[in-house]
Amino acid sequence: MDGSKGTIMSQHRLGLIAHARSGDKGSGANVGIIAYTPDGYTFMKDYLTAARVEAFFKPMGVGAVTRYEWDSIGAFNFMLPDILAGGGSRSLRIDAQGKALGQILLEMPIDIDDATLTHCLRTDPAGKAS
Repeated sequence: MDGSKGTIMSQHRLGLIAHARSGDKGSGANVGIIAYTPDGYTFMKDYLTAARVEAFFKPMGVGAVTRYEWDSIGAFNFMLPDILAGGGSRSLRIDAQGKALGQILLEMPIDIDDATLTHCLRTDPAGKAS
């Protein structure tokens, strides 16, 4: 429980409130994270910092991560330098083009209270959370 706000925090995966797209940029990669809802974007704006993404990818040897915000579409673009260990034809990594990095980031655990989570979930055409 978060004593300062009196709310119960739960841990979920980032992919519950967003989707992703990624690709290579030489030895680095970029990962786009797009919120399902405006409330999800607001939550991620505070929570999904460059430092937090950098710490998540640190075991893969990422350099200093940079985050770009796209308020108009509710998305972020993270630049992940050196994560591809040479990139394309030089890297010995299984995913030398970084296509899986977006999916990997969607597995990142996030701490979010249930009330906020409800507003961050995508909805089906009938308005039900999915």
